[in-house]
Amino acid sequence: MAGPTRDWDAASYQRVSVPHEAWAGATLDRLALSGAETVLDAGCGSGRVTRLLVERLPEGRVVAVDGSVSMVAGVREVLRPRDEALVADLTEFELPDSVDAVFSSAVFHWVLDHAALFACLRAALRPGGRLVAQCGGRGNIERLRQAVAEIAAREPYATHLQDFADPWNYAAPGETEARLAEAGFDDVRCWLQPWPVTPLRPAEFLRTVCLGPYMDRLPAELRDAFVAEAIAHEPEPLTLEYVRLNIEARAGGSAVSRNP
Repeated sequence: MAGPTRDWDAASYQRVSVPHEAWAGATLDRLALSGAETVLDAGCGSGRVTRLLVERLPEGRVVAVDGSVSMVAGVREVLRPRDEALVADLTEFELPDSVDAVFSSAVFHWVLDHAALFACLRAALRPGGRLVAQCGGRGNIERLRQAVAEIAAREPYATHLQDFADPWNYAAPGETEARLAEAGFDDVRCWLQPWPVTPLRPAEFLRTVCLGPYMDRLPAELRDAFVAEAIAHEPEPLTLEYVRLNIEARAGGSAVSRNP
C-alpha cells in the first residue's frame, strides 16, 4: 500500500530546486524524442522540470501527474492547452490512453511501494514505450540522514517525532531491475551515480526538500532550530552527498496485472 501523499510548498520548491533541474536535464538527454510523442511526467513537481519536457515536445503532448495539489497548480502554468495535469497517486492512477514514454526525475524514492509504482507506469505505456527516470538510490544523503536521526531522537524534537517512519525508498539497482521485470518491462538497466550538491539556499533547501517530512511533524517554533542543527552536522558550505539511481526500461508486449 502507498502512504498518504504529502503536499509541498510549491513556491519554495521552485526557488530551491536548481539541482533537480540539472538532474532532469541529464535524464532527458537519455530519452530520445522526435518531438511529437505523448510523454507522461511522473511526479511533475512545480513546473521547473516539466518546462524542459514541454520544450522538447513542440508537436507532442505532456501528461503531468503529481500527488501534490500545490505542485499540480504550479505545473499548469507551464503547460499548453493540449497538455494535461492530474492530481493522482503514482501507484494508483489510470490514463484513458497509453503514452509513448514515461519520464521522471527525483520522484520514485518518495514512493515506498516500487512494485505498485512500476506496475502502474507499465499500464500507462504502450507496448515498446520507454521509461527513463532517475531518483535517489542506495546511499543517498546517508550522512545527513544519520545526523538527522540522532537529532530527532533528542528533546525537544523526540516528543513530536517518536513515531516517525522514513518516507523514502532508496533502492539499489539490482532490486529495481527485478521489480521492473516483474512489472512487465524489458531491456532494463539501472545504475547508481554519485552527484554531490551544494545548495544556494541551504536552510530553505533542507526545510523544503530533505527535511520536509520532519517539518510536517514539528511545531512551527521548533522547525528553524531543527534545520540549524542539521546544517551544523554538515561541511561548510553545505554539501549533500546525493546518489542518483538511473533507470531505463522498455514496456514489454503486455502489462502485468496490478491486481493479481
